[in-house]
Amino acid sequence: MDPSLRDAQWRSLYGLSYPVFTRIVDKLKPYIALSNLSLPTDYAVAMVLMRLSGGLTAKKVAKRYSLEPYLVSKITNMVTRLLSTKLYPEFIKIPNGRKRLQDNTTAFAEMTALPNICGAIDNTHVKLSSLPEDLANPNIYVNRFGYKSVQLQVVADHSKVFWDVCVKAPGAFDDATHFRDSLLYNRLLSGDIVWEKVVNVKGHPVRPYIVGDWCYPLLSFLLTPFSWNRTGNPAQNSFDEGLMKGRRVVEDAIGLLKGRWRILQDMNVGLNHAPQTIVACCVLHNFCQVAREPEPEMWKEPEESGPVPRVLEAEKSYYYFGESLRQVLADDLYQRLSSR
Repeated sequence: MDPSLRDAQWRSLYGLSYPVFTRIVDKLKPYIALSNLSLPTDYAVAMVLMRLSGGLTAKKVAKRYSLEPYLVSKITNMVTRLLSTKLYPEFIKIPNGRKRLQDNTTAFAEMTALPNICGAIDNTHVKLSSLPEDLANPNIYVNRFGYKSVQLQVVADHSKVFWDVCVKAPGAFDDATHFRDSLLYNRLLSGDIVWEKVVNVKGHPVRPYIVGDWCYPLLSFLLTPFSWNRTGNPAQNSFDEGLMKGRRVVEDAIGLLKGRWRILQDMNVGLNHAPQTIVACCVLHNFCQVAREPEPEMWKEPEESGPVPRVLEAEKSYYYFGESLRQVLADDLYQRLSSR
């Protein structure tokens, strides 16, 4: 078969081309070999990818492969666990290296005209098909849109590759609460992550920072818009426009993630296995982005809404620094735009 036709067929069935599939199998093979699985590795991985890509239930996949549904569930759990643990450190990592950080901030600067952005953060709800009947408080999984979900928080770079992933909050929690419960937040707040690339803007040292919408707290390492409806002064509105251009990267990354791995549109695995399945899909997303796989049709997220989060006592110094930094960047951007 012609390679282009073969790869198109593989993408329709498994979410990616045959060469990328073989690379994933090669990565997973040493770990799957330890499990004494009776099926060939490529057969097992293809089955799981079909389920993740098509959003199929274990029963439907079992029928296609002439297997028992319990075995399909068992293999799905094993492969997603390996993707989310063994392959995670290789494919989802903070941009600490000098070249990667430089490439990232340069690309964001070209996109937004703002210096030293190193990532964009956002949150998305992953719908749950069902919840365990014996769950103590199922209402905490009902989100503001009225359906049951768990939340996925991601930070994406300029090429829509995730460099941080967190799945820790049920649907009823807000974005800021999920962020504050994440390892990333605690590492940034404690100074465990310090990016050394510093630029000078109007006499102010500016370290790399991430950008988010108004649902996130304004902090020295996370800048948010002045307003959501352009009610600031001209400098503030220019800053907000630039910031939201950068933020669009993570919106698009989430759209691609859910468009390619359709199980994330309606999660049909048990609640205990939902987080690892979501993270596994993020690893596969990065694998596809790095391999420059053609981008599928994007999943459209509902419009973002919610109140501006209050500042916690432990965040106040970070908030005041972030507030000052945001205004400096806004004034500098407006001055540069006005002098053109």
